[in-house]
Amino acid sequence: MGAYGSVWEHFLSILLRMDDTVRKSRIQLDRDAWIEQAFDVLAQDGVAGLRVEVLAKKLKVTKGSFYWHFKDRQDLLDGVLEAWRDSRIRDIVKQTRARPGEELQQLYHVIDVYSASRNRKGMLIELAVREWAKRDAVVAGVVREVDTKRLEHARSLFLACGVPMQEASSRCMLLYAYVFGISLMICDGFSNEVELLKADIADLIAKARGQ
Repeated sequence: MGAYGSVWEHFLSILLRMDDTVRKSRIQLDRDAWIEQAFDVLAQDGVAGLRVEVLAKKLKVTKGSFYWHFKDRQDLLDGVLEAWRDSRIRDIVKQTRARPGEELQQLYHVIDVYSASRNRKGMLIELAVREWAKRDAVVAGVVREVDTKRLEHARSLFLACGVPMQEASSRCMLLYAYVFGISLMICDGFSNEVELLKADIADLIAKARGQ
């Protein structure tokens, strides 16, 4: 009986450790962890690559653990889209916030930050979401919302600099046409003074006529 009890206690301790490991895994891999991994896949493979089995393999967990956090794949896609929208709007607000009298400097900051090619993953995600939007009206609506925020916040900086409404609207569209375009281009074969050219372009966009 003593030997049997010892074996049983050992078996129970193994089960408890396994249960603790599973619980810790669930805690560590919460909904946000799945969404963060989904962004990595989205950047590399687009929305078509966002499959439950792919994410589970990358996270080194069972496919079944996905359903602790999501009802189905569509629930994951909805979560990814919501997270993208919220992060983009937060960043827009942050990058365009200016102290009174410093709006022109903030415009230069916006141009510099968004025209830089430092965040390759961010641009790949942006492109993937826009490609996704071509086939999904809901996604297109979210992209429209984000782009509207981008343009409105940039326009508010131009207006604060004394630029008239129509010109401010044109300049904010020009600003984003430039920063998206330049981030996709490799210009060092065209000129060995790319940084100087970019500074000239920033002046053309940011400064009001006559300045």
